[in-house]
Amino acid sequence: MKCIMSIIKINKMNKTKRALRDAGFSSMTATGSVFGRGKGLWDAKVLEGVKNDQPEALELLGKEPRLRPQRLLQVVVPNHKVSECIETIIEANQSKSPGDGKIFVLPVNEAIRVRTAESGDQVLDN
Repeated sequence: MKCIMSIIKINKMNKTKRALRDAGFSSMTATGSVFGRGKGLWDAKVLEGVKNDQPEALELLGKEPRLRPQRLLQVVVPNHKVSECIETIIEANQSKSPGDGKIFVLPVNEAIRVRTAESGDQVLDN
C-alpha cells in the first residue's frame, strides 16, 4: 500500500475530488487549509503589478516569498493503483504554470478498518 500525498491549489479541490471518484478512488482525506511555497515568489497578477510599479503589488510582494494557502490531499491505494491515482491527480491539476502542486508517495505498512478490525488491502475496498 502507498499513501499518495498531494499539495494542490485550493480552487482545484472539487475538480480533483470528481476526477478521483470517476477513476474509482472514492476514499480520501483532505485538510482544510495548509500553507506553503515553492521556488516562485508570487502569482502572475502580483508580478505584473510589480512590473507596472503599482504600490499595492510592491507591498504584497515584499522581500520574502509569502506562504500560499493550499489543500493537502491524501489517498491510500494498493500498490498496483499508484500510477493511476497519480495520473488522475496530475490531469486534474496540471496547468503547466508554476504552483500546480507536488505529489509525494509514501509507504503504508498496514491499514486496519476500525469497525471490523480487518487489515491489509481489503480495507481499501468500499
